[in-house]
Amino acid sequence: MRDSRCYWVGFNLVKGIGAVRMQMLLDHFGDIQLAWQASPQALQAAGLNSKLEEHFIQLRAGVDLDQVWESTQAQGIKVLTWLDEGYPRRLKEIDQSPPVLYIRGELSTDDDWAVAIVGTRRVTPYGRQVTEEIATSLAHHGLTVISGLARGVDAIAHFAALNAGRRTLAVLGNGVDRIYPTEHHRLAEKIIQSGALVSDYPPGTAPEGVNFPPRNRIISGLSLAVIVVEAGEKSGALITANFAAEQGRDVFAVPGNINAPQSVGTNRLIQQGAHPYLSVQDLIDNLNLHMVGEQRLARSVLPSDAVEAKFLALLADQPLHVDEISNQSETPISVVTSTLALMELKGMVRQVGGMQYVAVRELAENYEVKGKKDE
Repeated sequence: MRDSRCYWVGFNLVKGIGAVRMQMLLDHFGDIQLAWQASPQALQAAGLNSKLEEHFIQLRAGVDLDQVWESTQAQGIKVLTWLDEGYPRRLKEIDQSPPVLYIRGELSTDDDWAVAIVGTRRVTPYGRQVTEEIATSLAHHGLTVISGLARGVDAIAHFAALNAGRRTLAVLGNGVDRIYPTEHHRLAEKIIQSGALVSDYPPGTAPEGVNFPPRNRIISGLSLAVIVVEAGEKSGALITANFAAEQGRDVFAVPGNINAPQSVGTNRLIQQGAHPYLSVQDLIDNLNLHMVGEQRLARSVLPSDAVEAKFLALLADQPLHVDEISNQSETPISVVTSTLALMELKGMVRQVGGMQYVAVRELAENYEVKGKKDE
């Protein structure tokens, strides 16, 4: 019996069918296999234009899905789709999240606490020192470091996280079976052992220039925040910062020499409202990451339940006082306060003063769904 994910991989081979059209096909057919096997007329009825429909029909006729799937598995490449439980919950929050991810290595729930470090390939000695310090500090605070495996800031960030004994993820602008730049093969192998290579491009995809700007949305989408160390006026790191801002992620920029071309982009980000990165404590305070270790442990040993899901639903839109939570949920105040204390320990909610609580956005949807299943 075929694994249904092979049909997702099949659609991922079709240029022009991305997140929007994939959702459109799923909404119309209700099943990925039915969409793959649909007639030309049905595909057009689902919303594909005639040119794209013809392109898909030609590709479908020429591809052996079983062979593609077997090749992917033989290379140790994992496939995650929107429907898989292991799909990163933070990435799922963003608009038009990639329908398919290819993974070499392992993703972990620890990666819910991740920060991206990006910057120029032509890094200065100052940029190298700062990148190493930032990545090492983040790692020592229990955070996963995310970057893009490129020369310069990216590679330095990955190496520093690995040297600190923590996880790091590299998001590629090519297939995960192809390492670019080639001199980073050893680095990539170390990342696979202590994190993962991630891409939404099918295996075999070459590292073409047009692939890299779109992959930056995944770097920011996986992260709590993005730190730009050094960036020229037209640096790809600025694209990542723009994606981060659009996705509601915090953007930090390292101040630099006003006469250095590598600092033009970062200084301008600060001018436009990015947080100036002065110390790791700035980031920890801004993102309320003082209890990452405790939250990670609590989430692993304390299961969510229907009461937590109910509270998250109430807190999804606005802060509420404990009395209001008690009234709206018809739950005794003693149960409300004790449950909220556990939820805060897990990082699911936080108190904003005066016994008022808000939901932590990136966890709310996941726990709400899980809680409903447990009812």
